[in-house]
Amino acid sequence: MTADQAKWRKSSRSSASGSNCVEVAEVVGGLAVRDSKDPAGAALRFERAAWSAFVAGLRA
Repeated sequence: MTADQAKWRKSSRSSASGSNCVEVAEVVGGLAVRDSKDPAGAALRFERAAWSAFVAGLRA
């Protein structure tokens, strides 16, 4: 699945006003992250292991 075909989910940590929203979607080989205010813009892609390490670092 490409980022264009993905089912995007808004982060539960996004602001209530909708001004600071991040969306994530599963894509082939891992995950993609994008700014919800610019859905046609670039999406960052991460392999699952890299995303897991990133999230673990945030939690620490």
